[in-house]
Amino acid sequence: MNDKQTFIQQGFSVLDTENKENKLIDFIKEHYPQVLKDGELNLHELKFVLGLPIDEKVNGYGLNFVGRGVARAKYAQETEKELLLNRTLSKNIDTTQNMVLKGDNLDSLKLLKPHYSGKIKCIYIDPPYNTSSDEFVYPDKFDREEAEVLGIADNLSEEDFDRMEFSFKTKKSHNGWLAFMYPRLLLARDLLAKDGVIFISIDDNEQANLKILCDEIFGEENFVTDLIWKSKSGGANDSKFFATDHEYIVCYAKNSTLFNLKTDRNAEVTTSYNLEDEKGKYALDRLDKQSLGYMESLDFPIISPDGTEYRVFHKNPNQKVARWRWSKKTVQERYDELVFKDGNVYTKNYQKEGSIPRSLLTEERFGRTRTGKTDVSKLFDISPFDNPKPVKLINHLISISTNLNAIILDFFAGSGTTGHAVMVLNAEDGGNRKFILCQIDEPIGEGKPAYQFCIDNGVEPVISSITIERLRRAGEQIGSGDTGFKVFDHTDAPKLTQDENGQIVLPTLHNDALSRIYTMIFKVGLDEPSQVPQEVLKDCIYKIGHHYYITNSEQISKEDFATAIKDATQNSGKIFIDGWTASLNATLQHYKEEVQIVF
Repeated sequence: MNDKQTFIQQGFSVLDTENKENKLIDFIKEHYPQVLKDGELNLHELKFVLGLPIDEKVNGYGLNFVGRGVARAKYAQETEKELLLNRTLSKNIDTTQNMVLKGDNLDSLKLLKPHYSGKIKCIYIDPPYNTSSDEFVYPDKFDREEAEVLGIADNLSEEDFDRMEFSFKTKKSHNGWLAFMYPRLLLARDLLAKDGVIFISIDDNEQANLKILCDEIFGEENFVTDLIWKSKSGGANDSKFFATDHEYIVCYAKNSTLFNLKTDRNAEVTTSYNLEDEKGKYALDRLDKQSLGYMESLDFPIISPDGTEYRVFHKNPNQKVARWRWSKKTVQERYDELVFKDGNVYTKNYQKEGSIPRSLLTEERFGRTRTGKTDVSKLFDISPFDNPKPVKLINHLISISTNLNAIILDFFAGSGTTGHAVMVLNAEDGGNRKFILCQIDEPIGEGKPAYQFCIDNGVEPVISSITIERLRRAGEQIGSGDTGFKVFDHTDAPKLTQDENGQIVLPTLHNDALSRIYTMIFKVGLDEPSQVPQEVLKDCIYKIGHHYYITNSEQISKEDFATAIKDATQNSGKIFIDGWTASLNATLQHYKEEVQIVF
């Protein structure tokens, strides 16, 4: 085994997540080199480039909280995890395009980023609400050692550490909750497609803070709406002031100019479309309106085909308030669409499939909290969670925001409602949507029904066990489409260390060749990780399309190496070598120009 520096010194191209270039820095270096000099940012030049007055302050309105700097550093920090394929927990592993990632979602999002950056159409999350009932306490590691790793220790006094320790470890701390959410939402923004959307369930405890935080991360101009979901049929009788029977779903687009919602096909139609022509059913709408505000240019005579003159109707001839909805030009261009009847002028309002989605989700068709419990109890005969979201609610959000082939991400997967909803929706409309769920292995309390269920079924009593079992049972119930999923565990990424004598200690690698291949696929970001690599040489050579992924390269003959190189180069493919299992032998040296080493 050789380390990355050895390969670099020998002239190999090495791909390493730690030394990937920052695209923004590359752009600035290329187009505005005066802004960066010797690695330092020149604020004077940056203001000039941005067109700001030199004496104007760059800082503006925003949300400040204890731990903000830590949260930003957490976002930029490289993950020390990689993914290990769990064949036992996976279902339909050779055909499915769905994935479940077990482990801290901060690491999972970073592991997804190389390939899925800019590719996720829809994100739905149901994070901790920071209430007394969910007992949220900041879970991410932070101490002085971690501050050193993050490179921020020099800027923090003992008083700063004490303040953060208090804020982070206090239940219902707004500071701790914001510091927890900030890096995860930054990564979510990176993963969203240009026309993508994120839905975030929340209640009154953090809705106001979440709105300001998302304004900063996604841009105030990309705020779409606050959906109001009626979660209960009635609020609790012991409410001090109002009986709270709703929650919020905060909605932001990645880019509001590119984002479009589809119609709500299941919306109740209130208009009576009782007329029909060759274009379909329609209703008549009067062309003149009293409520739009009078404009002289929109008060003109219209002559019908039989020569009758029609004018805007003013209830009070001495007070002009009505006007046409169409201009003279529009009337001329669309004259054939006018209907002259009973002394009035009408336009044809054709029936559309569905209607514009509404921000009030109060109808029973969106489900209630009790509906979510029923969804789960039908599969388990118990209700493992207190407040699971109903499948019907998530189904609605996905159906109005995605196409048939979209990728949907949920990095607070919980009981797995989002994956369940994707499978149901695909079965309903023949779609091929894919889901990616992330769920930490959070222990389940011994007194909860889910704990006993896990013990009785021989699985680890953690939330991800319920997530996976629900997906399995829901898929069997649905019975059509892609109801499988690949499960990946987090494992420590290999790295060289030193013992007490200063000697290099080689890392212990998991010996699952396919997991090593998937690790490369995730890191390289060139091919879809949900695809199944074709095995060319057992435990050594795999390919997707014309790209080759090679592990245990020292076990490969010159002939097999040559065949892979020839096929890749002739078909514009690339060859990636697992650096942790590679040896600098003569064969690898011979092909150093054609391969890329991956660490």
